[in-house]
Amino acid sequence: MARRYDSQTTTFSPEGRLYQVEYAMEAINLAGSTIGILADDAVILAGEKKTTSKLLDQGKQHEKLFKIDDNMFCAVAGITSDANVLINKLRVSAARHAYTYGESMPVEQLTTSICDVKQGYTQFGGLRPFGVSFLIAGYDESHGFQLYHTDPSGNFSGWKAYAIGINNNTAQQIMRQDWKEGMKLQEALELTAKVLTKTMDTANPNAEKLEFGIVEKTASGKVAFRMLSDAEVNKLMADAAPKEGEGEGAKSSD
Repeated sequence: MARRYDSQTTTFSPEGRLYQVEYAMEAINLAGSTIGILADDAVILAGEKKTTSKLLDQGKQHEKLFKIDDNMFCAVAGITSDANVLINKLRVSAARHAYTYGESMPVEQLTTSICDVKQGYTQFGGLRPFGVSFLIAGYDESHGFQLYHTDPSGNFSGWKAYAIGINNNTAQQIMRQDWKEGMKLQEALELTAKVLTKTMDTANPNAEKLEFGIVEKTASGKVAFRMLSDAEVNKLMADAAPKEGEGEGAKSSD
C-alpha cells in the first residue's frame, strides 16, 4: 500500500501519513552522533564527523557545527548540502534582525523562521523535504541559554538535552539518567563526552573525529561562541573513556 503514496510529499496515505517526510526523518538516523546539552551557564553542541583524513584542511571545512552569529550556532545531522542552504538562510535572518532592531534575534524566533521554510517544502508538488535536522543553541536576554531541535517536517521543540543521528536512543537514555538541573559547563562537557563514547562507532574517539562548540558567558559577562580546541576535546574524551579493568572490576563485584 505504501508504494502507491510514497512518491509525492503532497499525497496523504489512507492512514494519514506523508511517506516522503518520514523517509527524510529516517535519513537523519544514518548521520553521525550529534549531541546538545543545556547547562546553567552555557549550552553545548558536539558532533561526530564522518569525513576524516589527515589531508583534510580542518580550517576550511566544517561538517557538524556552524556559527550563526555571536550568540547562536547549530549542529546538523543529515544531508550537509541541504544544511548549507538552510544555514545561509539562518545567518541572513539573524543579520537582518540585528540590522533592523539593533539586537540579536531571539533563539526561538530564528528557529521558527527556519521551520517555516522546512514546512513549506512538504506542501508543494515538485519539491522534496530538506533531509536535515538541526540542533540550534544560543542565548538571548529574555530566556537565557536555549536548545532547540528541528526536523524535516518543520516541527521544532525545546530541550534540556537531546541527541540526533546514529544511536540516538542510547544517547537519550544516558542523558535522561545523568542530566540534572543546575549543571555547570564542565559537568555538561563531561556528560557530552560520556554520551559520545557510548554512541560512536569507534574505539578511539578524538578531536579528528569530533567537533565541540559552546555558547557561554565570559568573565566580563559578555556572551560568546567558541569552538573547543583539539587539546580540550582530546582531554575530555580521554577522561571519559572507560579505564582498563573497570569492566572486570564490575564483573568480579557481582
